[in-house]
Amino acid sequence: MTAQMTNTTAVGPDIPGLVAALRATFATGRTRPVEWRRAQLRALEKLMTENETRIAEALNTDLGRKPFEAWLADIATTAAEARDAAKNVGKWSKRRYRLLEKSQLPGRGWVEYEPYGVVLIIGAWNFPFALTLGPLVGALAAGNAVVLKPSELAPASSALMAELIPKYLDRSAVVVVEGDGTVSQELIAQGFDKLCFTGGTEIGRRVYEAAAPHLTPVTLELGGKSPVIVAADADVEVAAKRIAWTKLINSGQICIAPDYVLVDRSVRDRLVGEIGKAIEHFRAQDTGGMRIVNQRHFDRLAGALSVTRGTVALGGGTDAAAMTIEPTVVVDPDPAEPLMTDEIFGPILPVVTVDDVDAAIEFVNARPKPLAAYLFTKTKAVREKVITRVPAGGMLVNHLIFHFATAKLPFGGVGPSGTGAYHGRYGFEEFSHRKTVMTKPTRPDLAAMIYPPYTEKAWKLARRLF
Repeated sequence: MTAQMTNTTAVGPDIPGLVAALRATFATGRTRPVEWRRAQLRALEKLMTENETRIAEALNTDLGRKPFEAWLADIATTAAEARDAAKNVGKWSKRRYRLLEKSQLPGRGWVEYEPYGVVLIIGAWNFPFALTLGPLVGALAAGNAVVLKPSELAPASSALMAELIPKYLDRSAVVVVEGDGTVSQELIAQGFDKLCFTGGTEIGRRVYEAAAPHLTPVTLELGGKSPVIVAADADVEVAAKRIAWTKLINSGQICIAPDYVLVDRSVRDRLVGEIGKAIEHFRAQDTGGMRIVNQRHFDRLAGALSVTRGTVALGGGTDAAAMTIEPTVVVDPDPAEPLMTDEIFGPILPVVTVDDVDAAIEFVNARPKPLAAYLFTKTKAVREKVITRVPAGGMLVNHLIFHFATAKLPFGGVGPSGTGAYHGRYGFEEFSHRKTVMTKPTRPDLAAMIYPPYTEKAWKLARRLF
């Protein structure tokens, strides 16, 4: 193990040397055996469960996260995904044999899952453990060596990862590098074998551009304005509670948070009233506004709220000194104003009135494809219409965000909301190269018919086979 590997958090790390050391580790074949992968995944699960209190404290320091929400969103989901991968990685990594066409016989063909090599994972600040260590599960299951770059906007969480990762995982194969955007740029410039970035769409574009000269395959988990459609037949009370609960988590700073609601005119006023009741009940023991991660994001949100043309039905208060914003509901803002053109990423919820589900679908489809789309309805016909007509990274009916927490379904975006997907087997495949392998016998040499000179008889036989 090199000196660079033992001091991963030092100022100005030797990034080229660190990456070279990881490449040397990967070249030995150390990370390829299923036993190594399984051991690392089990160790990652232990890291999360044995340090639950410290992780919750770091999340509270960085984001003001409540202990239960820290456990639910960052700790439990990451530990469960690592446990699931440890259980299944042996099955996932087996060759997948395919029956070949008659023209290819005799012969055998299969898909060989092989690790890319050295992977760079750049995490996000809003769920720093889940969005940094969650992709790590797939990268380890696939047998890669990994550089983790946590977000500098969650410094306590970043420092804790830098401390714990070397204690639990193989330090010759998994390294944490802390730092700001310039560190990320230098890392990307090393030309990794695979890159996974979680963050905003604009930064994602720059990451993609920086990776392009190296032809590095990139997984982008971005964001966008995730809509909630509330149909006329929805259970309005339950919909309101679930929308409110999700919007309050992490002060609404979630990439798949409900960004705006499209509600049928016939139930709009009731929905707005029920959302207000739910927020009041959920925050009965809280005072003041909700914490925003930094001054830049606070100023952006407060500015958008100050110019809205909608009706502020709830909240609206901001505190610049404390960088907090009250949970706010804005009814019918102008579609061209910042609340409706920019991803909100805060505790502000626009509610837009529509005449019916078709109008809601038209509204969503006139905008960039979102990372998530949500629907509340009791009708199968409405459900199927929205599922088939609204493109999105993922969709959830009659609830919100839970599709992120399962290891049985892929999580990812589409278009400007991202590319690629992970979780469970899908994470293993995202960080694996699916290599085509075919074997053929040399005798008897049945391919002789395609050798020149080409006879009429050979051509007739080839036509039957091919």
